[in-house]
Amino acid sequence: MKAKKSLGQHFLSDKNILNRIVSTASVLPEDLVLEIGPGTGNLTGEILETGCYLIAVEKDENLAKDLEEKFNHYVDSGKLKIVAGNILDSDLENLTQNKEYKVVANIPYYITGAIIRKFLESNHQPKSMTLLVQREVAERIVAKDGKESLLSLSVNVYGNPKIVRVVKRGSFAPMPNVDSAIIYISDISKENFKNISEKKFFEMLKTGFAHKRKILIGNLAKVYKKESLEKIFDELDISRNVRAEDLNLNNWIHLSLKLQAGQNRTQG
Repeated sequence: MKAKKSLGQHFLSDKNILNRIVSTASVLPEDLVLEIGPGTGNLTGEILETGCYLIAVEKDENLAKDLEEKFNHYVDSGKLKIVAGNILDSDLENLTQNKEYKVVANIPYYITGAIIRKFLESNHQPKSMTLLVQREVAERIVAKDGKESLLSLSVNVYGNPKIVRVVKRGSFAPMPNVDSAIIYISDISKENFKNISEKKFFEMLKTGFAHKRKILIGNLAKVYKKESLEKIFDELDISRNVRAEDLNLNNWIHLSLKLQAGQNRTQG
């Protein structure tokens, strides 16, 4: 089966890497696992060997049909369900029948951010996510350089991400232009939004990162009163000259608590 460039298909065949992905996810026989973009089924087969229940969502209809034939024994036994469709358009509660589940996937680079947001922002979040993603994206998610980003904060506010190992580009066919990495996101919840609005938190975050090189107060002052911002920054012992990338998640949560508690917006 030839990979489709339009779907960002790069098929992983290295058995050691496949085994590492499944072992990282700690898949148990009683688990429900959701796989995104199973492709030719190399990872699918390794997941099924754990004895779990697997739902595999494949956008390429031809590949979905091939998977039905390749794993017909698992399909007939009820251990595997192949769904032909786009995961980004899927209703996760219906897809998983509202059951607890884990995500295990080698996902296309070009929709990595959209997929992660889909699951973490959902009202039916997975228990954990074990993903093979572009190495650079994985390093941004864990803020390896010590600088936070919209992506790293958007993941860390929901769970604990860590890079498990780097995967060299030669492990794929066709070979991509960059290396990949296995990333594991555990302890997924909306615990951080018990006392603050999820929607308003992200509005604040996006405003803060709107102009990355500008100081944070300058960006936020487009929405919030500058005098209120200066007072809050002083109360939280945050420098008035700090940039968005220099604040950690706790800083942002406390900042959000303060801004949402008072009437600090310049409008609305």
